[in-house]
Amino acid sequence: MIQIYITDDHPIVLDGLKNLIKSQEDMLLKGLFTNGADMLEALKQEVPDVLLLDINLPDMSGIELSRQLRETYPDLRIIILSIHNEKAVIGSVLKNKVNGYLLKNSAGDEIVDAIHHVVEGETYLCQQVREIYDNAHCAGPEAVPVITRREKEILALIAEGYTSLQIADKLFISSHTVDSHRKNLMEKFETNSIAVVVKLATDYRLL
Repeated sequence: MIQIYITDDHPIVLDGLKNLIKSQEDMLLKGLFTNGADMLEALKQEVPDVLLLDINLPDMSGIELSRQLRETYPDLRIIILSIHNEKAVIGSVLKNKVNGYLLKNSAGDEIVDAIHHVVEGETYLCQQVREIYDNAHCAGPEAVPVITRREKEILALIAEGYTSLQIADKLFISSHTVDSHRKNLMEKFETNSIAVVVKLATDYRLL
């Protein structure tokens, strides 16, 4: 039996994955977790064959967590389940030598296939992720984006929850200037989500 842990903070996703795994005759669900801390505690007691891991966790970065897990549990098969299809996010995760990366809109059959592939020692990427990764790989090694002192200052305030207007007041600049910096940051990190920029900047230790 393939023993499986699932870590995701969305109850609907957890419930769907739980039912999917329980419907498979060769799979055994050993643990469901909504945060990284509880999962890490459980891993001290037993290590499953496969971990289905969301990188958007409430208590820690799933990108950094996947790196730690690979170092501590080299035989654990890690499959990322994520809403993120940005090249920068995919590249950061795959650098950590995870065994699979699936988007959350993947069909149940594909998730089951991915589990079987990684158990056999293969790497499994869903088609959209594979195309993004192949294109990025052909373009050369991924570089950590270079941000200016002002961009770093603004990004740190965004991470703390400040709005553009609040940042403008705090730094004595216009909100238009703040928005321009936000746009430049998203371009540098190749994403249309400032939340992804914050996540990646944190993982790259730019903040």
